[in-house]
Amino acid sequence: MKSAVDLQVKQKYITKYQKGYPLVNKDTIQNAELLQEEGAIFNLVDPKRNFIAKGYYGIQNKGIGWILSHNKGEKIDFPFFKSKMEHAMKKRVSFFEESQTNAFRIFNGEGDGIGGITIDFFDGYYLINWYSEGIYSFKEQIIRALEDLGDYKGIYEKKRFDTKGKYIDDDDFVKGERGQFPIIVKENGMNYAVYLNDGAMVGIFLDQRDVRKVIRDKYALDKNVLNTFSYTGAFSVAAALGGAAKTTSVDLAKRSKSKTIEQFSANGIDFEQQDIVVMDVFDYFRYANRKNLTFDLVILDPPSFARSKKRTFSTAKDYPGLIKDAISVTEENGVIVASTNSATFGMKKFKGFVEQAFREMNEKYRIVDEYSLPHDFRTTNEYPEGNYLKVLFIKKGN
Repeated sequence: MKSAVDLQVKQKYITKYQKGYPLVNKDTIQNAELLQEEGAIFNLVDPKRNFIAKGYYGIQNKGIGWILSHNKGEKIDFPFFKSKMEHAMKKRVSFFEESQTNAFRIFNGEGDGIGGITIDFFDGYYLINWYSEGIYSFKEQIIRALEDLGDYKGIYEKKRFDTKGKYIDDDDFVKGERGQFPIIVKENGMNYAVYLNDGAMVGIFLDQRDVRKVIRDKYALDKNVLNTFSYTGAFSVAAALGGAAKTTSVDLAKRSKSKTIEQFSANGIDFEQQDIVVMDVFDYFRYANRKNLTFDLVILDPPSFARSKKRTFSTAKDYPGLIKDAISVTEENGVIVASTNSATFGMKKFKGFVEQAFREMNEKYRIVDEYSLPHDFRTTNEYPEGNYLKVLFIKKGN
């Protein structure tokens, strides 16, 4: 077990940590300079040296460490990690038993008691995301815990903790058998091609599972669908399988076209009957307006921050303008699916963006559905920032 350092919490933050807030920030600690090596265990104490909680030192964009226990005597060792993993898996029993879905999250960071790590399951393969050198220092215990908890085909990992918070690109394979990629996984009966060995992204964002399902089951039939920031076209696949008259997928990345073709093909959809456009989304909106193109369903799922040669996009600053662009190409009584994974603001502010955009466009609207993270992405009430996903289905018109 790593030796513990006592970190003194500033007076005004003591109650916050006592109530279970799991993220440790540098500005809440009096003597953060005592932290030297990532992975070190620390005790949070008040000015009178009374114990509050214990955690580990791991630098990521969110803070300098995570609380692991409020039990002073608890050891942070293999049994600790195994217990957390076991409890998390028990919470996902229904997912393991689901025949139509075999890709889901089995461990969701602080929502399952250990911030800085997520573990996803892809048809027998585990994918671990490490978000700091600190949590990565516990790799041996965590891998052992996974091995003890059931059969698996192989384990892959993504290291996302270089000095700029970027993905560290090296061999992602850890142990077991190497996958034959792409693996075709099932999600609510839909097929998606995933690559666990090809860079930071695997080809599908599992947190949007419920949204893809409702698009297929409720919103797509006979509709002309525009999917912006389309990545590998996962929403377009869901719309096509739901009976959309046509889908148009738009993304700036050149590889998005071949990846989207692959996803359509995995579902037996004729990709030549769909439009796949490699273009800056904002340029596409201008093009659509010039050509008088309109859509019944417009999907907006931009990255929180993106930079191209022409512009920089920040969700917190630019989302109202994006919604206005979507309004301009949406048919009366059409639906805009507005989504964001930004943790810097909540649903109330996001709805404010919608209200602002429609007001400035002098259009009426009604929110007809809203979604946040699915059940396998467990969160904790003490850390509302962890429930980052916000999705609104907005009907244009009365």
